Amino acid sequence: MSGFAKEPATATEIGTRVLPSSDRWSPALVIPAPVCRFENFLGAERADALLEYAIGRQRDFTAGTVLDPLTGEESRKGRDSLVLPVTSAVFSRHLADCLPLVRECLGHGAALDRSLTVLTAHGDGGHYGMHTDASRVRDVSTAVSAVYYLHRRPRGFGGGQLRLHDTVVDGHRARPAETYRTVEPEHDTIVFFPSAAFHEVVPSTCPSGRFADHRFTLTTWISGPESAPPPAGAGARSWRWLAAAAEGTRPLHGVGADHEGAGTTALPPAGPAARRVAGGPGAG
Repeated sequence: MSGFAKEPATATEIGTRVLPSSDRWSPALVIPAPVCRFENFLGAERADALLEYAIGRQRDFTAGTVLDPLTGEESRKGRDSLVLPVTSAVFSRHLADCLPLVRECLGHGAALDRSLTVLTAHGDGGHYGMHTDASRVRDVSTAVSAVYYLHRRPRGFGGGQLRLHDTVVDGHRARPAETYRTVEPEHDTIVFFPSAAFHEVVPSTCPSGRFADHRFTLTTWISGPESAPPPAGAGARSWRWLAAAAEGTRPLHGVGADHEGAGTTALPPAGPAARRVAGGPGAG
């Protein structure tokens, strides 16, 4: 004989009298922001050359700012970083070549053909509070943000991780969630995510205080034509909820010239090699 009590032969229904009278079925939907990450994005030689370029332009960096969504005024509230607007034909080519795979991974169905790019540097205490990139793009429901990381090896800073927050849909309202995923700032890697997603950069430390030991990035905002159709495909609904949550962060007067001086760069079409990769194993 077993020493354990036997389970009843039939299942027992839990009556409604057992549950609290206030019990209602009202779950909140939590939507994780889609994200994809590439390692060895530019390759060792180009990545090191770009890092040395960034370090050599130390005197040209200025304090990064944010736009108040109500007044459109610039401030440094919630942000401590340095920025330098840049353009690069080589970087644009790499972006264009990986975009077919990025769109597939993110469930993105809209056209993307232009970008804005700035170099950023985070030193001791550098951070960027939770925000969206709605102030950098015309249509936050279709735009994609990309962050490419550069740093000396061994790493001269600590912290500086990217936190990519989920979005909560409660009824007909969408808002940023307290839950998030963390992306480590690894040299020569790039991460792509919807510009509507709430994200932040946690504070960094830089014990040496040297500019060369800062956390560097190329931060890029990728958009489509001004008259682009709404997103389509399996992930379109999630993108619309993300955009709904981000709408309150968009400047009321719209987006004009970039407030930090970044210029728009047209992206070239993706090369045939990139299309074969996007098609999966054996494609092409």
